[in-house]
Amino acid sequence: MTDVTRVASIQELYDRHAAFVYGLALSMLGDASAAEELTQDVFLQCWQRWDQYDPARGSVRTFLATVTRSRAIDRIRRRGRRVPEVAWEEFADTGPDPDSLEDAVDDRLTMQRVRAALGALPAPQRQALIMCYFGGMSAREIAQRLGDPLGTVKTRIRLGLMRLREVLDSRGEGG
Repeated sequence: MTDVTRVASIQELYDRHAAFVYGLALSMLGDASAAEELTQDVFLQCWQRWDQYDPARGSVRTFLATVTRSRAIDRIRRRGRRVPEVAWEEFADTGPDPDSLEDAVDDRLTMQRVRAALGALPAPQRQALIMCYFGGMSAREIAQRLGDPLGTVKTRIRLGLMRLREVLDSRGEGG
């Protein structure tokens, strides 16, 4: 890939997904300037290390959400603060500024399918997944918060993820 092509690609990536990354960062950090800085850092990391992205593991949006979440949690912990709980509904309504009506409809349908898949999980698995992936809590923090053994929480997360993958793959939304 030439430098010109790479610049155009990262610009397109930014144009399509910056609002989503910023929204997720803002919901986790609670500070607009910190969210802006984190958004820049996420796209800089994409520029520097795009080889970390594996399409077989998920969509570009999923990759960006994972990078954003990880970097936000790192910043929160460096500040010595607890990672805030983020309600699934709050995260689900955070989306990109779609390029077209088709993109907006596709994004909304995907979110509805993920919500439905989460809703189909047993309550303990759903709670553990929401606390972990949308609240940014570690399995140990979840175990402490719920008063459950660490191994139980880890099992709930693993089984919940496996079940989500099954449901979304059967609906054409997985991987």
